Amino acid sequence: MVTGLLLSQRSFLPAWLPHIHSSATFAQSTERRCRRWLDNPALDPTAIYGPLVTRALRDWGGHTLILALDTSVLFEKFCLIRISVLFWGRAVPLVSRVLEHPSAQVGTAQLLPVLAEVKGLLDFLGQHQVRLLADRGFCDTQLMAWLRVCGWHYRIRIKSSLILAAPDGQRLCKVGEVRLSPRETRCVHNVTLTGQHFGPVHVALGRPLDGPEQWQVVSDEPTSIETFAEYGERFQIEEGFLDEKSGLFGLEDSKLRDAASLERLILVLAVATLLLVSEGVQIVQRGDRRVVDPHWQRALSYLKIGLRAVQYALSRGQAVFLRLTLQGAPDPEPLSGRKRPHAVPQTTLEVGWQLVFRSPS
Repeated sequence: MVTGLLLSQRSFLPAWLPHIHSSATFAQSTERRCRRWLDNPALDPTAIYGPLVTRALRDWGGHTLILALDTSVLFEKFCLIRISVLFWGRAVPLVSRVLEHPSAQVGTAQLLPVLAEVKGLLDFLGQHQVRLLADRGFCDTQLMAWLRVCGWHYRIRIKSSLILAAPDGQRLCKVGEVRLSPRETRCVHNVTLTGQHFGPVHVALGRPLDGPEQWQVVSDEPTSIETFAEYGERFQIEEGFLDEKSGLFGLEDSKLRDAASLERLILVLAVATLLLVSEGVQIVQRGDRRVVDPHWQRALSYLKIGLRAVQYALSRGQAVFLRLTLQGAPDPEPLSGRKRPHAVPQTTLEVGWQLVFRSPS
């Protein structure tokens, strides 16, 4: 099934059939076999994918593992919950869950079982240096408390309606009441959030030059101007959704309309992503990138380099997918000309728990 997906680049079973080798005489028999696999309730995607992704992560080393949490709506009926490893400009799926839920907004009670699966995989690896990134839809003190118990760090965008208070409970203001000028940043340390006074936490507030909307990020570690860059890595998971849904794998072509079957189909996509990224990494490390990439400097993601490398190798009868690997070391050949989603504010004001209002210098 992974072979059919990679060679057809469509999540549509009939498109896979010419690429699947089996003992079946008729294409209908092969398609029926794939559908039975996708419909099989005895198949656990985590039990299948977990050993593959943990094998790849054995090369991670002692570096901090950056995770991104996000959701995506499928066919206006299902919600895909995804936690990915952010790796050299690409989000590699770690755990995925599909719910029959027509909104991208999900509760913490629905997220915690997914996060528990992630923690189980990382504990197996002995990986405890973890930082989770999430958008403001996941700004929940119950989630932050769970992350604190796990010993994970986090950078989560927060809503303007949240209340900031001093450690002694004195109300300071709502987040949205802090008005910033363009390119101004303020870092607020050792405060609590909401009427429940969850904390202490640290907040970074900033307004980009190119828009009126402020960035508001909460962290369990002291914030600085770098907090925005750390949070900005989260956008890699949105690029991954784009690749799956309408780009590389065409998930929107799927005719499946059952949550469990879609979750197993997404397992196939996750395996394909892991294989292609690993292949792309090895091509670059061998110094063979320019064999498949016409750019002088790397301008393609490791996923697309991996896909081109597979197409190149198969057209010449060469071997592919020799090793699964995700490495925590810095990218040896960073993507050239990569666009940032927003301009990072430059003027910084760091204070303690007490807010100070002033014009940017």
